[in-house]
Amino acid sequence: MVRVKICGITRPEDGAEAARLGADAVGLVFYDKSPRNVSIEQARAVIAALPPFVSVVALFVNPEREWVERVLAGCAIDVLQFHGEESAEFCRAFHRPYLKAVRVKPGVDLLEWARCYPDARGLLTDAFVEGAHGGTGATFDWTLLPDNLPLPLILSGGLDEQNIIEAVRRVKPAAVDVSSGVEASKGIKSAARMAAFISGARHGSV
Repeated sequence: MVRVKICGITRPEDGAEAARLGADAVGLVFYDKSPRNVSIEQARAVIAALPPFVSVVALFVNPEREWVERVLAGCAIDVLQFHGEESAEFCRAFHRPYLKAVRVKPGVDLLEWARCYPDARGLLTDAFVEGAHGGTGATFDWTLLPDNLPLPLILSGGLDEQNIIEAVRRVKPAAVDVSSGVEASKGIKSAARMAAFISGARHGSV
């Protein structure tokens, strides 16, 4: 069964609803250029609203080491997710499971990325949009994904309730990650869209 992460949670009620609907993980964005950026205080409130056994993922883009350490000291984070040009050495320095995001376009060698980050828990594939690091709502050509990727594949980039069944059936990822595709407005999740997305992900993986 494909795992589902709802990213860009900014409100406790949205995190709680995502969990109630069956999300396996929620993502908190600690990147001040994102409209879904949260403070440590906001993150604590979201985490406090979650039931047991829902993973909390903290997203960073080229952060200072001190910022990651501050977040980890202030919040109960389960997994780190790096969306910039962070080295494998940097990603593993915090002694937490981590995911490495890759912005996919023709010419990007995902097998080489997997070799460079061998201890990542997975590669998160997103659309390449110049100047952006995710959350764009853009899709990419799924045929660019290799069949023999040695790390678990987390599919992201332009997913929503309209294309999630096809995405899961065609790509067969270990997990899917959605942010803008389940929103009512930037940073505000739609319960109906989250429900349709999670249902579609489960249906597509049967």
